[in-house]
Amino acid sequence: MDQSAKDAGTLMTLMLDLEENLLPRALHILDKVNGGELLSGRDIDFLKNVYEDSRENELLVERHPEYYLLTSRCLSLYTEIITKGLENEKHR
Repeated sequence: MDQSAKDAGTLMTLMLDLEENLLPRALHILDKVNGGELLSGRDIDFLKNVYEDSRENELLVERHPEYYLLTSRCLSLYTEIITKGLENEKHR
């Protein structure tokens, strides 16, 4: 199997996971922190895993720059969650 076929399968799997799992969970966590709640240990683990996964997929995005904007928007969402979570910690 050539690299482009492998990439296509990986990208399809990643997009499905993003749509069905990652994005809904991230938006739920964002709602929590925007409501003043603290990040739970489970939330922090989720964000760490997302970050680690994004690091592992950097080469894939480099090979497919059409996914760069989506990737950067997702990372901005996670950054927003972390920033708001830290602000909430400071106010407790």
